[in-house]
Amino acid sequence: MPASIDPERMSGDAPSDHTPQKQRGPVVLRRSQVQETTTDQRLLDSRGPSDWVHSDPWRVLRIQTEFVEGFGLLAELPRAVSVFGSARTPVDSPDYAMAQTLGGALADAGWAVITGGGPGIMEAANRGASEAGGLSVGLGIELPFEQSLNEWVDLGIEFRYFFARKTMFVKYAQAFVICPGGFGTMDELFEALTLVQTRKVNQFPVILLGREFWTPLLDWLRGTLAERGLIAEKDLDLFLLTDDVAEAVRHIDAAYEQRDDKPPVATGTEHIGGDEA
Repeated sequence: MPASIDPERMSGDAPSDHTPQKQRGPVVLRRSQVQETTTDQRLLDSRGPSDWVHSDPWRVLRIQTEFVEGFGLLAELPRAVSVFGSARTPVDSPDYAMAQTLGGALADAGWAVITGGGPGIMEAANRGASEAGGLSVGLGIELPFEQSLNEWVDLGIEFRYFFARKTMFVKYAQAFVICPGGFGTMDELFEALTLVQTRKVNQFPVILLGREFWTPLLDWLRGTLAERGLIAEKDLDLFLLTDDVAEAVRHIDAAYEQRDDKPPVATGTEHIGGDEA
């Protein structure tokens, strides 16, 4: 028998009791995988390298923290509507005025308003809700360029990861209103439609606000996607297209009445998150 063959492996017997082994939490390490130091030693060794903070396991903890922080802050949120739209919309734009009116109308109807917390349409919706005495929520995101939460956000949280932030937009809202916007707005629109289409969320109205802006996109959906059979004709009924803020709010209210679960009406006097322990 060649000297390189391990007799124990050839015989099918278990490794001997002398095989180096170490338990690291739920992980079993044997032979060359066994490290000389313990987890505690490596934790307390200040001379160790610092590049571990950029590793994927550490990122998992950051991601978990974002979900915990988001769930903890927003768990007591009353009924709410997420509003999306361009960060580039100027204050003197008709779209800004429309979003501001929307924010106020939602607040008057007992809805909290959730936005991405940035400028433009997001600021307008937050402003309308805040000025009407409603609850104005901003879910910010870390970007390569400087952007802080707008001044009309009453309750805000900043995220590192888009997917954690996206979860909060859906989980704590009972409707989406999509105002004119760019790539980010389109991302939120089609994600919402996909969730409704695949029944990941139920009784969840999606409103497109601004006929002139959205009609060319809907023509393409109907004339290209539906025409080729890439979506069903009934998928075009997953959203409401309107210019009328009052119609949008009525549509949201009607869907709310059909919900199996009904979060409480927003009063604007809520103290979300409670006191720190």
